[in-house]
Amino acid sequence: MTDPTAGGVVADTVGLTGAEVAQRVSAGQVNAAPNPNSRSLASIFRENVFTSFNLVIGTMWALMIIAQAPIQDSLFGLVIIFNSAIGIIQEYRAKRTLEKLSVVGEAKPVVRRDGVAVEVRPGEVVLDDVVELRIGDQVVVDGQVLAGSGLEADESLLTGEADPVAKHPGEEVLSGSFIVAGSGLMRANRVGADAYATKLAAEARKFTVTRSELMDSIMRFVRIMSYVLIPLGILLFISQMRASPNWQEALSGTVAGVVTMVPEGLVLLTSVAMAVAVVRLGQQRTLVQEMPAVEVLARVDVVCVDKTGTLTEPGMSVQELVELDESAAATAALGALGGSEDSPNPTLAAVAAAYPDPGWQLVGTVPFSSARKWSAATFADHGSWVLGAPEMLLDADSPVRPRADGLAASGARVLLLGRSVGSAPPSAEDGAGQVVPVALVSIDQQLRPDAAGTVAYFLDQDVQVKVISGDNPVTVGAIAAAAGIPRADDPFDARELPTDTEELAGVLESHGVFGRVTPAQK
Repeated sequence: MTDPTAGGVVADTVGLTGAEVAQRVSAGQVNAAPNPNSRSLASIFRENVFTSFNLVIGTMWALMIIAQAPIQDSLFGLVIIFNSAIGIIQEYRAKRTLEKLSVVGEAKPVVRRDGVAVEVRPGEVVLDDVVELRIGDQVVVDGQVLAGSGLEADESLLTGEADPVAKHPGEEVLSGSFIVAGSGLMRANRVGADAYATKLAAEARKFTVTRSELMDSIMRFVRIMSYVLIPLGILLFISQMRASPNWQEALSGTVAGVVTMVPEGLVLLTSVAMAVAVVRLGQQRTLVQEMPAVEVLARVDVVCVDKTGTLTEPGMSVQELVELDESAAATAALGALGGSEDSPNPTLAAVAAAYPDPGWQLVGTVPFSSARKWSAATFADHGSWVLGAPEMLLDADSPVRPRADGLAASGARVLLLGRSVGSAPPSAEDGAGQVVPVALVSIDQQLRPDAAGTVAYFLDQDVQVKVISGDNPVTVGAIAAAAGIPRADDPFDARELPTDTEELAGVLESHGVFGRVTPAQK
C-alpha cells in the first residue's frame, strides 16, 4: 500500500490534538451549516393553508359565521381543516423521516487527530482538521491539499465541468466535489457557512413545491369560478334581501346557494386519494415528501438504471484468468496491482483478494478513473503494468478483443492485464502508451434475485427500463438479458453516440442497453 504523504511529505499531517479541537469547537469554528434539504414547519403550514381554494371556502365560512347561521349550515368549512391537515401531517412526517435518513446516509469524513484516523460526522469537522481523501469520498469542507497520490476530484456539481481535475499539494479542494481517483490529505481552511458549497447553496436554495396537474386543474376552475361568484353572489344577496326578514338570513341563503358551485368535495376526495396512495407506498418502504409526487410517479414511463449494484449483487470475485502470455508473471503482476492503491474500487479489490501481493517495490501509480477506465502501476525491476477495459487499451483489430467479448457474453466484467512498453511510464495525461496483452481477467457479477421480478413489474405497467452502464456493452447486454430487459441483445456502445440531438433521440428510443457510458454522458 502507498501512503499519500510519500514522495513529498508535508510537515504536520498528524492532525489536531484533542485540546485544539475543543478550542475550535468553543470558538464556533465547526462545519455547522443549515440543512438545505429540510423544510420548516412554517413553510409546510403556509403551502397547505394559504391556497386559492381555502381562500374561497374560508371567505364563505366567515360570512356564515357573521350571519350567525346554524352550525349545520357551516359544516362545509370543515373541508378546509381536513384538506389542510392531510397535507401538513403527511409532509411533516416525511420531513422528519428525511432528516433521520440524512443522518444515516450522510458522508462520514475521516480526520486525523493526535495522529489517529477518526471517522466523524460532517458537522464535527473543525477548522485546520487534517482530512483523509479516498476514492468515493465527498469533500465536506474547503481545504488545501497537503499530499496526494494520483488525486483527482470531480467538481462537476460546482463548475459544470465533467472532467476530473488533478489535485496536487498546495492546490485547493472545494466542498461539494467528489474524489474519483487516488488518495491524499487536505487541511480544512473554510468550514460551515464559509465553505464554498454552503455559500453556493445559500444563494441558490429555494424550495419549489411539486405541482400536481390534477390539483392545478381543479384550482384553476376554482379561481375562474371565484370571478363568477362575486357578481352572482351580489345579485343573489339582493334577491334574498327582498324575500328574507333580515340581512343575516339573506346572507346565509346567499352563501348556501353559492357554495354549491365550488367543488369542495372533489378537492377533498383528491387529497384523500393521494393520502391513501402515500400510505400504501409507505407500506412498501417508500418515502413520499409531498403528496403530488404520487401523481408525478404515475406519469413515469421510462426508468434508467445502472448495472453494477442495481441489477447485480454488491461485491465481486475473480471468476477466471486467461493467460495470453504464459512467460509473463500474470498472477504476481495482478497481486502487485491489487496492492498498489490504498482505496481500491470494487473491481481492484476483487483482484487483490484473489492474488497475494508479491511485495514489488512501487515506483508510481495511475489510479483508476471512470473516465479512463484503466489503472496502472510502475514497479522497480518489474516495469509498468496496466489493468483496464480491453476496448480502451487495445486497437479494434486486436485478436484479443474477440476473446474478451466472448468472456463478456456470459455477463462477466472482463479486464485486460497488459505490460506497458512505451518509452515513458503510463500517466493520466499521456495515457497508457503501447500495451502488450498478458492476460484477461473475468470478474463474476451475480444478478440480484429480485431484479427480473422488478423489471417484469415495470414492463407490466408500460414503463420502459433502460440500462446505462460504464461497462463493456456485451457484458451489460448479457446481464440485462438475464433480467428480462427488452432489446438487451442489441447493446449500444456509448462512445458511438451521435452529437446531433435528433439522431441522439432516435438512438435512445431504439435501444434499451448502453455500455461504455462516460460520467459526462450519464
